[in-house]
Amino acid sequence: MAPGEAVDTLGDLCRGVGKHPVQPQRKAFPTASRHSVHAVGPSLLAVSRRLSPWRMQYPVPALGGAAWLLLAPGPAGGGSQHVSPPGWASCCLSMERRTSPRPGTLSCCVAFSQLLGLTVVAVTGAWLGLYRGGIAWESSLQFNVHPLCMVIGLVFLQGDALLVYRVFRNEAKRTTKVLHGLLHAFAFIIALVGLVAVFDYHKKKGYADLYSLHSWCGVLVFVLYFVQWLVGFSFFLFPGASFSLRSRYRSQHVFFGAAVFLLSVGTALLGLKEALLFSLGTRYSTFEPEGVLANVLGLLLAAFGLVVLYILTRADWKRPPQAEEQALSMDFKMLTEGDSPGSQ
Repeated sequence: MAPGEAVDTLGDLCRGVGKHPVQPQRKAFPTASRHSVHAVGPSLLAVSRRLSPWRMQYPVPALGGAAWLLLAPGPAGGGSQHVSPPGWASCCLSMERRTSPRPGTLSCCVAFSQLLGLTVVAVTGAWLGLYRGGIAWESSLQFNVHPLCMVIGLVFLQGDALLVYRVFRNEAKRTTKVLHGLLHAFAFIIALVGLVAVFDYHKKKGYADLYSLHSWCGVLVFVLYFVQWLVGFSFFLFPGASFSLRSRYRSQHVFFGAAVFLLSVGTALLGLKEALLFSLGTRYSTFEPEGVLANVLGLLLAAFGLVVLYILTRADWKRPPQAEEQALSMDFKMLTEGDSPGSQ
């Protein structure tokens, strides 16, 4: 789209809302030393920037694509000039901030995932309490700390951390980032307690470590989870990577987050099966009550993982960019890196 066409689009928009017809400006803007950027948005921000005129030709998706960021050259003296066609005020005042409504199906799926997650935690506690004697740190029950902590941390809390960007769709981006990182941090700490518990228990009992497939997968998941959190924190929170680097890494971050979550669920299922074989042996095939309850727990774990994955893979449920975030991020990108909006 040529620079003049952006004003044509605004002219069409204001013609239907304003009291007076708008005469569209079809003249392409020449390059100027200073420009004024006007965003049709909640606060009608005006920020002067040293930009080339072709750079601000993109819509604001949070406003339904009807609003455009406009660019006008300043006068020869270096001041900024406002684009103010007739009917502009009434057009702008009629626009209200549009927050993206949460789809009804999304709310139902999120509620169902939380019901499944809490049920998984409750059934894990019931299994350990009814058939394994409960939980204690300084006794033979120390081992039971391991499955409970892993289910709470690397399954339930990790799944909730992944859903943050689907649930909090209209909150500030940085607030959502902080909540996402904090949930992952809590999950990591709880999982670390579970990992220390099982190694300490094996040491006290003289059992071998890291010989089973479950233990190998568990260590792999724990290391990948820590690396994923550390890289995500340094890229997106502090100190923060450049705009282009974050844009290139974001898709990998999303993929590895979902992959680690699925590996966590799979590792929990392996550990559950291993525990049943150790305790029940051949009686497992006789439909012992403990075995039946553990099988139900396994199905609940799988269902929770699948529901979370389904929510994450629905493209139409992704968090929509807010108008201010879009304008500021694109403006910062062009000022610092010289990229055009079309390169996103």
